[in-house]
Amino acid sequence: MSALSSLKLVAAKRPTQMSSVQVRRNKLVGKIHHQIKLAEALSTGTTYAPTRLRSMRDRHTGETKTVEMPMHVRQWWFVTDSGSVALTIKYGSKVLEISKGKNAIEVTDGAQLLKALNQVKEAVIAGELDSQIELAANTVKARFKK
Repeated sequence: MSALSSLKLVAAKRPTQMSSVQVRRNKLVGKIHHQIKLAEALSTGTTYAPTRLRSMRDRHTGETKTVEMPMHVRQWWFVTDSGSVALTIKYGSKVLEISKGKNAIEVTDGAQLLKALNQVKEAVIAGELDSQIELAANTVKARFKK
């Protein structure tokens, strides 16, 4: 008996491009991942500085070089007047309205912050914030039209 006969074989075609909804979800999940890593670093007393590749032109020789540069990650949470921590979810520069009239998640400490960020990440993957993401993306897109 052949080793391939035990496998389920199908005729599949790879999609040529992702839907815009999936692209937006992936973008937000990536940003939430940075927030989780930043919160973990702050709780352990270290710093978090992810890097990205940038193409830079050398002034003297005119050559274009690829250089690894640190990225600045701004935290999405802040301490309120009452002493609790409020976590906002941002898509680009826009704060998402999570529920009608509510744009922040209240947490008390770093452990709850990490738990809330992971729950939001799961909600984004599940598509629970698609309408809010689309609204924010369309707002940003409208600024580019003349």
